[in-house]
Amino acid sequence: MSKQDIKQDVLKGEELVKVAVAALEDVKAQDIQVLDVREKQSITDYMIIATGTSNRQIGAMLDKVRQMVKEKGVRPLGEEGKGESDWVLLDLDDVIVHMMTAAARQFYDLERLWKGAEQSRAPDGKHHSPENFHEYSAKLNKDQE
Repeated sequence: MSKQDIKQDVLKGEELVKVAVAALEDVKAQDIQVLDVREKQSITDYMIIATGTSNRQIGAMLDKVRQMVKEKGVRPLGEEGKGESDWVLLDLDDVIVHMMTAAARQFYDLERLWKGAEQSRAPDGKHHSPENFHEYSAKLNKDQE
């Protein structure tokens, strides 16, 4: 087995989750939640959902996760929602990372969609609350006027 084969084995599943969560924590992502969806579908093993306070922070979250996984030899399969989007997705094959504003996270409620999947929160993650949603909802409504 070559060093490259070993490197790829090391960063599957839970190890890749740890790298992505560490990257999100580095850029102060909020309410980081890991969902184990292996028993629910076959597309991926884990989903990470994290909240950013602004589109700019979500961009920084995307950049940091991409950078840290690439440093470990993992090439992302794809990205969706870059730019001014309230929801950005990074596909790492075994792990899909969802980075969202609080308003988008509450609206799409992926945690409820995947209810029943094993869930865990990052140690310092704060839950997105209805109080936060009101603040972002008001901002979104103002921007649409």
